[in-house]
Amino acid sequence: MTFRGDANFDTTTVSKGGGRGPSGGAIAVGGGGIVTVILVIVSMIFGVDLTGLAPSAPIDPQSQSQGSEEVTGCTGEQANDPANVTCRMEGGADSMSAFWTATMQANGLEYADPSVQLFDRQVETGCGAATSAVGPFYCPPDQRIYLDETFFAQMRDQFGAEGGNLAELYVLAHEWGHHIQSATGQLDRVQQGDTGPQSSAVRSELQADCYAGAWMAGASQTADDDGGAPVLEQPTEEQMARALDAARTIGDDRLQEMSGGGVNPEGWTHGSSEQRQTWLLNGYNGGVGACDTWNAAEV
Repeated sequence: MTFRGDANFDTTTVSKGGGRGPSGGAIAVGGGGIVTVILVIVSMIFGVDLTGLAPSAPIDPQSQSQGSEEVTGCTGEQANDPANVTCRMEGGADSMSAFWTATMQANGLEYADPSVQLFDRQVETGCGAATSAVGPFYCPPDQRIYLDETFFAQMRDQFGAEGGNLAELYVLAHEWGHHIQSATGQLDRVQQGDTGPQSSAVRSELQADCYAGAWMAGASQTADDDGGAPVLEQPTEEQMARALDAARTIGDDRLQEMSGGGVNPEGWTHGSSEQRQTWLLNGYNGGVGACDTWNAAEV
């Protein structure tokens, strides 16, 4: 998606910081508050023991804010710069805030935005210590999305994703979807250790994909915070194709194939490439009302 060049983002949602740590490792996309499950599955897929990152005693949510700074003052022109991930995430957060505030209010539901923490390789969170190996994730105790800014380059270089603005914003929108699930109590339906193509873990992740699609369709019609023009233009066919390519790239079956161990559907926690693309499109074509993965006979 392309930001309106003269848009000015009025949000304090995004901050940068969180400390430095060792680089490298595998990537797990999503999270949904079940970081331990993700680390176990990723360890199995990639043959790297990441379970030491799993949270034990909760960390004070205030601790990760030390050394961080708010990101403010970006414009649409800056957000369109392929190299400016920070401003793109701020612009995306501004749009998602407007879309979800209007959507939740229309349904009579209380709502507050999550915060977004951009970090470099390592961060302390209310869900425990994490590194880039975990990938982008949402931490319910913090009501915060965590995202290493190098993740998008890794998606392109390691996993062969085509990239682009909308593909990057899809990742943020997916994690924002987990915040919506937390606010509406749907995250409570995830059963720890439940895996497989029809599992509660997969249904949660696919619903977050669907919510991301609903935002993509609605962003260009959602007024800015001050009631002005939307900050984003309607996505082009090429941009949607790249977002769908990102969904394909991070499907469980494809990640398992890349590991060289063969495809094992019973180990899935996020859904296959086909499932992820299907539910992203369900949200894009049908809106939030098309995102009830919990009551679908099959996802």
